[in-house]
Amino acid sequence: MNREQELAEQMSGSSDYVQQQLRIGENVYTVCYLECLVEANYIQDEIVEKLADPACRFPFHTLETTPEAIEAILYGNLVIYSHAEQVLYVASGTGMETRNVQESENESSLRGPRDGFVESVSTNLSLIRRRYPDPELKVDIRQIGRRTKTKVALAYINGIVNPVILDEVKTRLSTMDIDGVMDSGTVEQWIEDSWYSPFPQTQYTESPARVLHMLLEGRIAIIVDGSPFVLIVPVTFSMLFQAPDDYYERWMIGSAIRIIRITGASIALILPSLYIALISYHPGMIPTQLALTISAARAEVPFPSFLEAVFMEATLEMLREAGLRLPKIMGQTIGIVGGLVIGQSAVEAGIVSPVLVIVVAITAISSFLVPAYNGAIALRLLRFPLMLLAGSLGLFGLILGILAILAHLVSLKSFGINYFSPLVPYRPSDWKDMFVRAPLTYLRDRPEILHPQDKKRMDLHKRKKGW
Repeated sequence: MNREQELAEQMSGSSDYVQQQLRIGENVYTVCYLECLVEANYIQDEIVEKLADPACRFPFHTLETTPEAIEAILYGNLVIYSHAEQVLYVASGTGMETRNVQESENESSLRGPRDGFVESVSTNLSLIRRRYPDPELKVDIRQIGRRTKTKVALAYINGIVNPVILDEVKTRLSTMDIDGVMDSGTVEQWIEDSWYSPFPQTQYTESPARVLHMLLEGRIAIIVDGSPFVLIVPVTFSMLFQAPDDYYERWMIGSAIRIIRITGASIALILPSLYIALISYHPGMIPTQLALTISAARAEVPFPSFLEAVFMEATLEMLREAGLRLPKIMGQTIGIVGGLVIGQSAVEAGIVSPVLVIVVAITAISSFLVPAYNGAIALRLLRFPLMLLAGSLGLFGLILGILAILAHLVSLKSFGINYFSPLVPYRPSDWKDMFVRAPLTYLRDRPEILHPQDKKRMDLHKRKKGW
């Protein structure tokens, strides 16, 4: 059995597999490819011309084994079998159809680059390398998935990244033994430290500029073929509230916006629970005039504040999920109209009080302020246990729940880095880019928590001399 027959046997049962025989002069060749990945005109315009001229054979490379030929075909290349030489050659195909580079829909930015990642790992790597044309940007590509053999690229900057963290990331990726990898989310769930934690221990982004910013800090990017979301590791809790706009605007504006986000996240987490605790257990803590107003509004409500709040919060989450799953135009309509209609109808029916509708609306708006979607989901999930504690124990239960969340954050790690850094352990040098964003000239050092090889990222002496 020759190599051509071996290929045919391996690819048997695939209707899109083609073996096309070409006679060029005295030589006979068989071109093997998948017609769904290679255009027919490409063979006639490019391959036949090169085969007819022996001097143009430099794009062809010899394949040693049949599995190599199968892998080349599956990735959209052409395998050419020379009957005279009984040798397999591989030629680059036209490649798979990919989405054009365009602005990210999930990470809108008022200022800064607008291009976003796509599903092709090679295209995504080119977007990063175009911004950082330096040989110290290293890319380690491996295949993960016993059946899908998905390409996963590990990108980092040599001379900056901490070798200990890099080795840990490589070790965790090497342990992945799974049938297939469809998205970077599969890799994220496999390599994270604590699977039971609601908080994300990796961060994903569609912005090449954001990835490069993180690489320059000493972090590592994981790019999965077929996914436009690139993972960044390790991460800390404060990164959930950071956005690219923070670094493109002046420091005062960036700091003010970041404080607003953190305040909004706090409101989204505790406001419904605080409402339940005050109404049910501590009405004396509410100002007298406000307490009378709330009491009058709740006079016709037949349910306790806990059930009232759970009903509205659950309804809001269902509306939000419905808006995401429906087509975009319908989804926006369902989210806005559904919220207005249900809220107004619930108040008129006496099921909930108008004050709770305001509380739920403020909570929903506040949750949208968190830039990291997976971080916002964590806060939304934790809202319900806190409501249960507040409904059972009042403010004592609410404080107990907050302390439990803080204890969990302190104990959590991301690739050996404390998740609650630089608060725990206490590293004041990294506070300049946490709750606020210090002026650019103050951010002269890379994050100390990462222990980068090159700690300095700017030289202020040249700036002073130039002025």
